[in-house]
Amino acid sequence: MLRVGSKAACMACRNLVSTNMGIRFRVPLQKLHPLSCAIHHRYSGNTNPQRPPHRTAARYFTSMSRLPMRPPKPPPGSGGRGYQQQRNFWMARLAARLLRLRYILLGTAVGGGYTAKKTYEEWKDMLPDFSEYNWVIPDFVWELSEQIDFDKLAKALPEIEEIAKLLPDMDKIGENFTFLKSLLSSGVSLGSEVKGASGLHLLLETSGDPQLKATDSSAAAAHDASDKQYKKSSDKEKVDQLQEELLRTQLKYQRMLERLEKENKELRKVVLQKDDKGIHQRKVKKSLIDLYSEVLDILSDYDANYNTQDHLPRVVVVGDQSAGKTSVLEMIAQARIFPRGSGEMMTRSPVKVTLSEGPHHVALFKDSGREFDLTKEEDLAALRREIELRMRKSVKEGQTVSSETISLSVKGPGIQRMVLVDLPGVISTVTAGMASDTKETIFSISKAYMQNPNAIILCIQDGSVDAERSIVTDLVSQMDPQGKRTIFVLTKVDLAEKNLASPSRIQQIVEGKLFPMKALGYFAVVTGKGSSAESIDSIKDYEEDFFQNSRLLRDGMLKAHQVTTKNLSLAVSDCFWKMVRESVEQQADVFKASRFNLETEWKNNYPRLRELDRNELYEKAKNEILDEVISLSQVTPQHWEAILQKKLWERVSTHVIENIYLPAAQTMDSGTFNTTVDIKLKQWTDKQLPHKALEVAWETLQEEFARFMAEYKGKDQDDIFDKLKEAVKDESIKRHKWNERAMDSLRVIQHNALEDRSITDKPQWDAAIQFMEETLQSRLKDTESVIKDMVGPDWKQRWLNWKNRTPDQHIRNETKNELERLLKLHDDHTAYLANDEVTTVRKNLEGRGVEVDPVLIKDTWHQLYRRHFLQKALSHCSLCKRGFYYYQRHFVDSELECNDVVLFWRIQRMLVITANTLRQQLTNTEVRRLEKNVKEVLDDFGEDTERKIHLITGRRVQLAEDLKKVREIQEKLEAFIEALHKEK
Repeated sequence: MLRVGSKAACMACRNLVSTNMGIRFRVPLQKLHPLSCAIHHRYSGNTNPQRPPHRTAARYFTSMSRLPMRPPKPPPGSGGRGYQQQRNFWMARLAARLLRLRYILLGTAVGGGYTAKKTYEEWKDMLPDFSEYNWVIPDFVWELSEQIDFDKLAKALPEIEEIAKLLPDMDKIGENFTFLKSLLSSGVSLGSEVKGASGLHLLLETSGDPQLKATDSSAAAAHDASDKQYKKSSDKEKVDQLQEELLRTQLKYQRMLERLEKENKELRKVVLQKDDKGIHQRKVKKSLIDLYSEVLDILSDYDANYNTQDHLPRVVVVGDQSAGKTSVLEMIAQARIFPRGSGEMMTRSPVKVTLSEGPHHVALFKDSGREFDLTKEEDLAALRREIELRMRKSVKEGQTVSSETISLSVKGPGIQRMVLVDLPGVISTVTAGMASDTKETIFSISKAYMQNPNAIILCIQDGSVDAERSIVTDLVSQMDPQGKRTIFVLTKVDLAEKNLASPSRIQQIVEGKLFPMKALGYFAVVTGKGSSAESIDSIKDYEEDFFQNSRLLRDGMLKAHQVTTKNLSLAVSDCFWKMVRESVEQQADVFKASRFNLETEWKNNYPRLRELDRNELYEKAKNEILDEVISLSQVTPQHWEAILQKKLWERVSTHVIENIYLPAAQTMDSGTFNTTVDIKLKQWTDKQLPHKALEVAWETLQEEFARFMAEYKGKDQDDIFDKLKEAVKDESIKRHKWNERAMDSLRVIQHNALEDRSITDKPQWDAAIQFMEETLQSRLKDTESVIKDMVGPDWKQRWLNWKNRTPDQHIRNETKNELERLLKLHDDHTAYLANDEVTTVRKNLEGRGVEVDPVLIKDTWHQLYRRHFLQKALSHCSLCKRGFYYYQRHFVDSELECNDVVLFWRIQRMLVITANTLRQQLTNTEVRRLEKNVKEVLDDFGEDTERKIHLITGRRVQLAEDLKKVREIQEKLEAFIEALHKEK
């Protein structure tokens, strides 16, 4: 039988209750155990207390909450014990319900806390992450915040009563505005100068302040009672007083804003300096305006012949000459950076100025790493000189202005971000010293920039001259007739107010009523007193003082937001960035489409070629040319000497035969022959021979260089380089100068070679005879050709080819026949005919009916005697083949006196020695000097962009250039757009 309260017997019940209900009872187990055992055994029906049915007990125990609260009736026969069990069971049900209610509340609290935490996390995730902007606040601010005692600071603040004393007298203001309202209601016209005051009155009237409304109503009633007491003079004084008070208040707040902006500027400068020194150690990225400026720089270098137009926004500054364009731009850039002149044209080419914010006030050019410190006067002077020098360099000879853009970046604290282009001033008349087309050139440059539909036109008008003299306003009206992207700026307003009799004319200008042109906004500025020595700060102070005391602003002719260059720069910057955001993505799509079209054209036309632009092609051609020059060093010495010897003999052979050999050989005397030969060889060597030899060597070097380049051209070389190679070859040869000292040494070598007469062996003798025979046969062949041309075709050619002689050829032929008879009679005749012989020949020809001139007889005789002499010389040359034995033993034999063979041996030996000397000079010196010249020419050509464009041309080159540019522009535009979206 189960013993109530036994731990050992009912340990399973405890486990059952604990595991199935998930409840950890806070009451002692000894108190709960009897109840749980009773319930367990009561509902299980188990008679064996040692084996409790856990599943059945668990089912009944977990459904205990569904049992009725009223205790069941005791079964019959159970007695008091049954009733006691029923009461205990009712108490157990009540305890279970109470315990369940507690845990329901606990679960609800836990669930609600979890839901609240999750909602907080979701709201936290929706907030932007400001952690990346922690760098904006310097570190010293956080350190300072830890040191501030905020309790003391709170005690130091003034009380509300003290602050109330600082506020203006609301009753007085209400009285003034009530008076204005009464004036308006009574029909008194106050004009446009009190519109601001009435607007403020409306604001106060609708603010809902009962005190003010009461003041208005009481003052209105008083005014209705005393309306007739006020006169127009007193009304005008009241209005003027109120206007002055409003102006003073506005100027006061303007000064407060400027002071705050100055403090903010200094703070940003400190922050940027700290960031520039790497305190935050974040990656330095290009600013948004720098990314945009790079795109514009690439577009300015783009080939203008390409059909993609540049429609990216920029601020185009246009105006008449000396209207103050440059001064306005300097005020926006906060530095005197441009060269200045008194009335003369200073801006000779477009100047693109990229303005951005930075810790230091500096300027630098796109293609230079030098920074000009704009806070130092010497750097400013150097910058102005550099700009003027670049302008003059960009202007071509015979021109006055240039379309080449000078790119300049200016950075500094507080400078508004934008890109401006300063154009040459528009002129009406071409003066002395200018090119005749200067006016048209300036107009074309201005139109080219203004016709961009996204360009913001900053139209500068000189306020000190008559408006009717303006030229630029008509030009701007043509380019932007609706005025949707034009900002009008009236300069020199101080002079205009002083000179104009009617200041309302200025009001008409700034309201757009005087000019036919339309604009987004109108501004009036003062850019100094006209002195180039004025600083930017002094000009700002002068401008502020002028407008503060000017009746134009006091009388309401100008509004406060329309004056000062600071307001102008803010408005231009806002308009610029608005235009950029509206148009940049559209322009990126245009370049994307252009890139697709170009890539498709390349794939269709040049599928197996790499896309090499002009610079890459030039580098490839440069390497090929240098390889060809190096190939000259691989030419063998035998090849050099053979070419040099052949070309040198071709150059000097005529002189040797005509001026040395023939005159000496016709003397018919051995001693005279040798003397004549020695004298003429000495004269030839001293004056002509070295020069001729060096000319031959230089020409040979050129021809070999050209030959190697032609050979490389045939080895699968790109014909796109032909024009470049030819230009490099010509320029290198033009620059190459032979070493002058080589001429003196060559003269000595040639003189020594020609003085030697000793032929040492038979092979040299035979070689000289062969050389002599070849030379004489060549000359004989040339002479016979000349005679044939003189006399015309012979009988065979006349019969076979149906050719006839001309009358002159007939006379020549008859003269030739007569002179040949004379030579047969006198085989040893001299080279010249005597006068009586000429007369005899002429009379013989006249007897046959041929009239002939003595000059023609002598001319024909010269050719016939030359042929006769060469034929005899060749016969003598054949006899001299066996004359070496006599020559070696100095035998004197008239038939075998071979002085002419010795002469030709001396000439041949001189040719060999000269060729050897020139070859050594070529291989050791001149080839290397030529290679150096070629490198210099290639380097010079590489720096000359125009020359490269001229020498490397074709659709393939232009297509590769366009692809490179379009890709670069598209990539930079995408990077800029991404940065622009991040900034939003």
